[in-house]
Amino acid sequence: MPTGYQAAEQGGIQKGDTVVVFGAGPVGLLAARFAWFFGAGRVIVIDHVDYRLEFARKFAFAEAYNFREMKDPVVFLKKATDYFGADVCIDAVGCDGTGSALQSITGKALMLQAGDATALHWAINSVKKGGIVSIIGVYGPPWNLAPIGSLMNKGITVRANQASVKRLLPKLIDHIMSGRINPKEIITHRLPLEEVSDGYRMFSDKLDHIIKPLLIPPRANVA
Repeated sequence: MPTGYQAAEQGGIQKGDTVVVFGAGPVGLLAARFAWFFGAGRVIVIDHVDYRLEFARKFAFAEAYNFREMKDPVVFLKKATDYFGADVCIDAVGCDGTGSALQSITGKALMLQAGDATALHWAINSVKKGGIVSIIGVYGPPWNLAPIGSLMNKGITVRANQASVKRLLPKLIDHIMSGRINPKEIITHRLPLEEVSDGYRMFSDKLDHIIKPLLIPPRANVA
């Protein structure tokens, strides 16, 4: 939850902004939901798993599109924003992306770079001139192929960080206590702690329409 909130916070979202979130995992879904808290006027989620896109429509009240049904996601988003580009793009995918053969081969098969940075490319190329790209998806050393020329020539601001959990918890607790968001809504599976390996496999392979599993320790009482 703090990670999704920070993804939206980093975006510097202004009232009426169009926000595009790449990735409909739990972090991306929460980023999309929290984008409204900062005044977004339109929220679009891009993913390739249909059940996650449907979840985005219901949970995050967002437009949701499957990039596998597009010839070019960047062109699609340009057209969807009257060719201005989004005000804010959020990369909630990180180095485990998909959608580009070049990125998959160099980042996953040959490991010539630190994973598949497709979502980062799309975010940089879809945001408007002078827009903001918020990176909350995980990237690691040593390097990734990135369109630095587009970044510079478009005057894009990039903000990236690990989640500041301690700083954000009081604010998030207030949102929960005030009824503005219910974190239970994103939990789709409850599993005993001893079944953690099964839960990880389900989440990694996107089985059984899983979004967010909750691991329950022995003798714990969970509402």
